[in-house]
Amino acid sequence: MFLIDRDLPCKYLRFKTNVKFKFYKMKNTKALASSLFMALLLILFSSYTKAQETQVKITGIRSGKGKIILNVFRNNETYDNQQPCKVFTFDKKELANGSLVVTCRLEPGIYGITLVDDENGNGKIDKNFIGMPKEGFGFSNFFMEKMKKPVFDDFKVDLKSPESKIVIRVKYM
Repeated sequence: MFLIDRDLPCKYLRFKTNVKFKFYKMKNTKALASSLFMALLLILFSSYTKAQETQVKITGIRSGKGKIILNVFRNNETYDNQQPCKVFTFDKKELANGSLVVTCRLEPGIYGITLVDDENGNGKIDKNFIGMPKEGFGFSNFFMEKMKKPVFDDFKVDLKSPESKIVIRVKYM
């Protein structure tokens, strides 16, 4: 509603409003705090990706001595620099007819997995005087047929679902 003040020139208007502002106090601050906490938890857990059990079948193992080492790489750069994001070590207790099945907990994503059959248990692949591996090695879903180190794209695997299976065939020189 507009009121015109008769004492002032016509260009000055006065406003009259009947709006009242009321501020309500929160009666139960515990309810508000718990609601905010639950909302925060919901946001955190909805963006969290769960690790899944990934089955790796290893074939062609020649001996029950030592351990199997799996190095997991995320991309070509980490593979070239030999900086795995995860390393898994397994005993060969379950070895049967040169085959072993192991499981790894990995989040969904693209990985490259290398294997070392560490027969002497020193935690690394041993090489002869010209640099050829003395122990077995392998790559995820890739069998090395040439005498050339594969690039990451040759053995990368996409772990989208929990049913993802990887096969690694061990090669000895």
